[in-house]
Amino acid sequence: MEKSPGKKNTAVFISGRGSNLKSLIKYSKTKKSLIRIVLVVSDNLSAKGLIYANKSKINNIVIKYSNRKTFEGRLLKLLKRNNVDLICLAGFMKILSGKFIKQFYKPILNIHPSLLPKYKGLNTHNRAIQNKDKYSGATVHIVNHKLDSGKIILQKKVKILKTDSEKSLAKKVLKIEHKIYSKAIIKLLASD
Repeated sequence: MEKSPGKKNTAVFISGRGSNLKSLIKYSKTKKSLIRIVLVVSDNLSAKGLIYANKSKINNIVIKYSNRKTFEGRLLKLLKRNNVDLICLAGFMKILSGKFIKQFYKPILNIHPSLLPKYKGLNTHNRAIQNKDKYSGATVHIVNHKLDSGKIILQKKVKILKTDSEKSLAKKVLKIEHKIYSKAIIKLLASD
């Protein structure tokens, strides 16, 4: 696969609905885009995000997760074959090993629905509400060998209202995610 001048060949990893993938595809088609999405990878055959990949005629593949070693081995071959310069995790529910991160040796970004370092892992909205936090938000960070602990590229916060439920907060945070992921990519790649 050829590279377009100035644009980074990007792979997006998904597990579910793919709304962040959809916003990344939209961004990739703009004039100011610094990425070209060449591959969408899912560990889930019924991930709705695959529909967006197909609609946009983006090469996509489902890799069944039987064990980490086989899964990551297949991923690395696929990334190499597609000349991938950047991975964006967008609701990808598997944790990549330190070995995989080292072997890929290029940036891997993740978007997380909390103001890291608060609430790493799952159930972020529920935890923020339970702790009576005034704000929540989203964080784009570089993936390293520790869960949700890499260098933060960009964060944006939203106010948690007394009336917010886990569902309403999740909706607000998702809106922010769609706005900041492409901005974080620009910030990361512009400093490249």
